Amino acid sequence: MSRFRYIAFHKPYGVLSQFTGEAGQRTLAEFGLPSGVYAAGRLDKDSEGLLVLSDDGPFIKRLLDPDHGHARSYLVQVEGVPQAQDLKRMSQGVLIKGYRTRPCRVALVPDPPSLEPRDPPIRARKSIPTAWIRVVLNEGKNRQVRRMTAAVGYPTLRLLRDSMGKLPLGDLAQGCWREIRRQDIL
Repeated sequence: MSRFRYIAFHKPYGVLSQFTGEAGQRTLAEFGLPSGVYAAGRLDKDSEGLLVLSDDGPFIKRLLDPDHGHARSYLVQVEGVPQAQDLKRMSQGVLIKGYRTRPCRVALVPDPPSLEPRDPPIRARKSIPTAWIRVVLNEGKNRQVRRMTAAVGYPTLRLLRDSMGKLPLGDLAQGCWREIRRQDIL
C-alpha cells in the first residue's frame, strides 16, 4: 500500500485548480477532497475535465516535466471549422507570446463528444459553425490550447481535458473524484 494518495477529479467549469481563492470564487475546497493533496498541474477556471491531485511531490514534478513526455489529451470545441492546413500548423507548433509550442497531435473529431452540458452554456452564433478537435500535448503552458487555437484563427469555446498519461477521465461525473493508483497514471 502506498503512503501517498492519488486522486482523479472531474473539475467543473468555473472552478479554480486550487483550494483557496478570492471571495466569491469557486475552489477545490468545496468538493470534499482529502486533506494534504494538491493539483498536479492546472486547468484554468474556464476549462473542465481531468485534474490529478496527490500529496506525492516528486510524482507531481515528474508528471508535469515536459522532458518526460506524459501526454495530456483535450477535447476542444472551437468557433469555425479548422481546415487540414490549420491543424497541421498547430501540430507543428505555433508562436505564442515569444514561445514556440512543442509539436503535438491535433485532429478533427468527426462526431461531437457526448458531454455533460456546461453551465453556463457556450456562446453560440447562428451564422458561425463550431467543430471539435482533439489536441494531445506533452507540455502545459498557461492557457496553451486556447492560445494555440486562437493563433490559427479558431477561438476555443469549450475545453475539456480527457486524459493525463495513461489515465482517462472516463465516466467520472463533474465535481466527483475517486482514488487511483500511481500506476494508473504513469
